[in-house]
Amino acid sequence: MGRRLKTMVWFAMVLTCVGLVSIPVEEVKDTWQAWSSPLFGKVIIIDPGHGGPDAGASGANGTEEKGITLNLSNYLRDYLQEAGAIVYLTREDDRDLSEAPISTKRGSLSARKSEDIRKRIDIINKSDADLYISMHLNASTSSSWRGAQTFFNPNKEDSEKLAKYVQKEMQDNLENTTREPLGLRNIYILSNGEPPGILVEAGFLSNPEERALLEEENYQRKVSASIYRGVLRFVTEE
Repeated sequence: MGRRLKTMVWFAMVLTCVGLVSIPVEEVKDTWQAWSSPLFGKVIIIDPGHGGPDAGASGANGTEEKGITLNLSNYLRDYLQEAGAIVYLTREDDRDLSEAPISTKRGSLSARKSEDIRKRIDIINKSDADLYISMHLNASTSSSWRGAQTFFNPNKEDSEKLAKYVQKEMQDNLENTTREPLGLRNIYILSNGEPPGILVEAGFLSNPEERALLEEENYQRKVSASIYRGVLRFVTEE
């Protein structure tokens, strides 16, 4: 083989190798970051509160809890999945999980809610989840009440730790809540969920200023990012 031909072959091989190395660099980097994350492979359930005929809390302007909880849940899912977690939502659109006929009668609506919450618990407990987060918004008869807050079952030590980490991140990042994590024994989803779990009340729709924030995409992302950081701290400690 002539020197010129050998040089051409060597040059072509170099270009090929460079191409093979350079094309997937960003993909390899992203994959490595996910694999090296403490959240890699963790199964997390996010429960967007309410849905369908059950709008949840509402603001004076008609803003409904069910839409914002779904937005918050979607943003949180994105953050967790980017870190390598396996994430499931109990609902992915505007519906509840009940199959009972929709009715405006109080008894029928109560039965529908009962079936809905039982199915959410089934999803959480049958998914082999490492933890779960139920997303909600608050409301009060007083428009002065405000602030995001986490709730946990006081009989579950890991749930309390998770609530404290998430609350601390919301305090630091949102800079508008002084509320502390609160242990409650009478919240059905926290009492019956088997993995560590918390319920997040992301703010008060009855407070005009906080409602305006909760309607903004940037603020919704900020809330979700704070919850994500709290989850990351919890898993890192574990």
